[in-house]
Amino acid sequence: MNNKKIINKRAMAKLPTSFGVFKLHVYVSKIDNQEHIVLSMGNIKEPVLTRIHSQCLTGDTLFSLKCDCGEQLKKSMEIISKKGTGIILYLPQEGRGVGLTNKIKAYALQDQGLDTVEANSKLGLPIDARSYKIAAEILKDLGISAISLLTNNPNKEESLTEYGIKIADRISLEIPPNNVNGNYLITKKKKLGHRLTLV
Repeated sequence: MNNKKIINKRAMAKLPTSFGVFKLHVYVSKIDNQEHIVLSMGNIKEPVLTRIHSQCLTGDTLFSLKCDCGEQLKKSMEIISKKGTGIILYLPQEGRGVGLTNKIKAYALQDQGLDTVEANSKLGLPIDARSYKIAAEILKDLGISAISLLTNNPNKEESLTEYGIKIADRISLEIPPNNVNGNYLITKKKKLGHRLTLV
């Protein structure tokens, strides 16, 4: 599989948003037939301002206060819009890759007092099942090998580097805690190593 293309671009169109007009590219993985989305804006030059965002139905679509995902997506679009150039890869990796049903089961355990790491462990699930191989392959297909990465997650940087993407710069994407997600953010910082300063 190393020398074979594992993704195909299937569609592209303009996407007007409240943050400006993006191009929306749809890629399909040959591995599992899942669809991956890229939003791009402006003249793309390396190192490209880039956000790798994992799908979060509860945060991105249903405006959940349990996480910072939806706010991170909005902030990424705002930062890219202000700069006039950049890309967002939106990957179908719900619940750090464990899927929506397992994520909601973990939510129920969090309601009982467990944190996100403890909840996944109790369910026999990985703490983080995501892979960034597809993200790296999409970047390469777009002709990108060096990025300025919008993230607080060191694991994301390490994984992309392992797959041949140069991280020229890391830009913090920290969202201030609300009255619900403080413990969630503390867990990300203390147990997952996220670079957070506001909790």
